[in-house]
Amino acid sequence: MNILVIGSELNLQECQLKFGDAHSYKMNERHSTNDSLTQHDVIFDFVIESDPSQIKIYNTLSNTTLFLNTAKVTLARLNSNASLSCPVFGFVGLPTFLNRSLLETSVYKPPQKSALEGICKRLDTKFQIVEDRVGMITPRVICMIINEAYFTVEEGTATREDIDLAMKLGTNYPYGPFEWCQKIGPRHVYELLTSVYADTKDERYKTCALLEAEFN
Repeated sequence: MNILVIGSELNLQECQLKFGDAHSYKMNERHSTNDSLTQHDVIFDFVIESDPSQIKIYNTLSNTTLFLNTAKVTLARLNSNASLSCPVFGFVGLPTFLNRSLLETSVYKPPQKSALEGICKRLDTKFQIVEDRVGMITPRVICMIINEAYFTVEEGTATREDIDLAMKLGTNYPYGPFEWCQKIGPRHVYELLTSVYADTKDERYKTCALLEAEFN
């Protein structure tokens, strides 16, 4: 299949590692109305959350399958800015979250579930449908753990190095919270938790000041 990746070189590499070399890939760093979007079978848009109004460029698509990064914004909100007729799904597009055995997805229109099954079969990936909510599941949990690790350091309970080591040895995580935060990007972690808090008004999603200071 022809796959268009809208995002960074890192995003392209994650897609290539995830879906393999049986497909052809093209990358654009940003949205462009000059690109022939209909030439692609699948589009993975990693940057739509930074400017949801750009979704309008997809209004002319019908047969192309669209995957939108909905870690920080819901499909419902994105679709409120457009009139899409193509199959459209949410996915976790934060760094380190795509190249996994299970593709975490959300569906805007329930009848499109069969289309999702078909495209994931062609991409040779297992998938799991989750509710269309900000933060989805895996990013929300991992970012909360990272936030708690920052609170732990702020309180003087342990060092960053000790926390990373304890979490890797004690829970068999691939990375410690601070290692993971750097791979995801502190700003991404902060913005995701802020978006979840705005959606839920749950105090547990309030970010640690030490986390915010990482990029200010």
